Amino acid sequence: MAQRYMRIQNHEGKIFYGVLQISLNVQLLDAPPWLGGELTDVCLEADNYLILPPCSPSKIVAVGKNYADHAAEMGTEVPAEPLIFIKPPTSVIPADGEIHYPPQSKRVDYEGELALVIGDRVFGCTPEEAHTKIWGYTIANDVTARDLQRRDGQWTRAKGFDTFCPLGPWIVRELNPGARLQTFLNDQTTPVQSACIDEMVFPPNAIVSYVSQVMTLLPGDVILTGTPLGVGELHIGDRVCVEIEGIGRLENTVTTSTHKKF
Repeated sequence: MAQRYMRIQNHEGKIFYGVLQISLNVQLLDAPPWLGGELTDVCLEADNYLILPPCSPSKIVAVGKNYADHAAEMGTEVPAEPLIFIKPPTSVIPADGEIHYPPQSKRVDYEGELALVIGDRVFGCTPEEAHTKIWGYTIANDVTARDLQRRDGQWTRAKGFDTFCPLGPWIVRELNPGARLQTFLNDQTTPVQSACIDEMVFPPNAIVSYVSQVMTLLPGDVILTGTPLGVGELHIGDRVCVEIEGIGRLENTVTTSTHKKF
C-alpha cells in the first residue's frame, strides 16, 4: 500500500504532518513532506490525534465541466480551455467534518473530485514540467449551492461557503491514471457517480500548466480537477462518501448551518 501522508492535531492543539501506519498510529515528520520533511522517531497512537485536512492551502483552484458527460448533464458544451474558479481556504474541512447547509440555499449538491496537491512554487510551467510540480493526490468534494450558482451567474458564493470543500483524508504520491472515482450517499451500495479519472477532458498536467499561466501556485496549494456525471442533491442528515481507487474514502455528514442568513 502506498504511503499515506496526513496532517493531524494532538490533544494539546499542536499540528503535525506524518505518515499513517497500518496500526493507525501516525509517525511524525519534522516539516511538511513537500518541504523536505523527514520522519522522526515520534509516533502518535490512533486515539491521541484528530485528523485535519491533509494540507493547508493558500488557495484552492477548481476546474469546471472537465468531464464531457457532466458538461452535458449541466446543459453546456465542454469548454475549449480549462474553466477555473477559486474556493477559499475557509471552505476546507477534513474527513468526517460536517458540511453546513447554508440558509441562503435551497439546493446543495455533492461533486466528488480528484484533488492535486502542489509541491513546489510554480509560475508559467509547461505541461511536461507540471508533472514534477504535482506532489501528490487526495480526494475532494466540491460542494455547490446549485440554485445560487444559477442565480448569480458566477460561482464565488455558490462554491465558497464555509465547509464546502471537504478534503482528505490523506495524500498519496502515486495514482493509477485509470483509477475509478465513485460517490455514494448514505447506505446505498450503488454509486451516484462513477467514472475513471482518465476520462477528464484536461488531464492534471495540462490543468496545472494552465493555472500556472495565470497565478503563482505555492507548496500545499490544491487544484480540484472537476466532477464526473451524476451530481445530485444533498439533504440535511445525509452522509456523502467520495472514493478514489488507490487513495481511500472521504466521508462527511450534512448538518444545519450555524451561520445566520443576512
